[in-house]
Amino acid sequence: MTTHKIAVIAGDGIGQEVVPAALECLERIARLHSLDLQFTHFDWGSDYYLRHGRMMPEDGLEQLAQHAAIFLGAVGSPQVSDAESLWGLLIPIRREFQQYINVRPVKTLDGVKSPLASKEPIDILIVRENNEGEYSEIGGRIYRGQPHESAIQETIFTRLGVSRAAHYAASQASSRGRRLTSATKSNGIIHTMPFWDEVVEETARLYPDISLSSELVDALAAHLVLKPWTYDVIVAS
Repeated sequence: MTTHKIAVIAGDGIGQEVVPAALECLERIARLHSLDLQFTHFDWGSDYYLRHGRMMPEDGLEQLAQHAAIFLGAVGSPQVSDAESLWGLLIPIRREFQQYINVRPVKTLDGVKSPLASKEPIDILIVRENNEGEYSEIGGRIYRGQPHESAIQETIFTRLGVSRAAHYAASQASSRGRRLTSATKSNGIIHTMPFWDEVVEETARLYPDISLSSELVDALAAHLVLKPWTYDVIVAS
């Protein structure tokens, strides 16, 4: 029997509650399907930062690389700045292991009361590019503490980054309702978002069984409130 090694980082806040309960479910699944799951627990997170001045050890990524998967609960605490908690743990994990897709399913369940007045069933898959774009760390600050202090943050889109996110989203749409919606802001962001639109459209043409629509994020946000049941897969930066 193959042993599947899983690194477990419960992290902060609700992660401390959710992860132990989820592990019980995984252990039950493993027994039902004769899987050998080996969990290694790491106490990294904001409490670790308060004790050691960093979110994980210097060789943390090397330790994680010894596992087949990483089960991460939550990151963030009022005692630690978001810049420290995310860029000290979550973002390095995403970058090192090329976790370039963020998948967020949104689905109403039979028998569970929805906060929405409409009874229309909702089944949306939101796919977000997870490594570049607004997460690019190109930039910096100068003249700190002076009246003319400045901060620069660059948004970087690459053809590789956009196309692989679009491929994943299009393949998911092809196996579901065959409708793909691309979130854009190309009316106001003159370089990166038109590039995003072009690459997403090029990629979607490789999936002739799906339909592609592009919506400005302002309108998309309104439509998600007014008629979320009309969406299938949404891809965004």
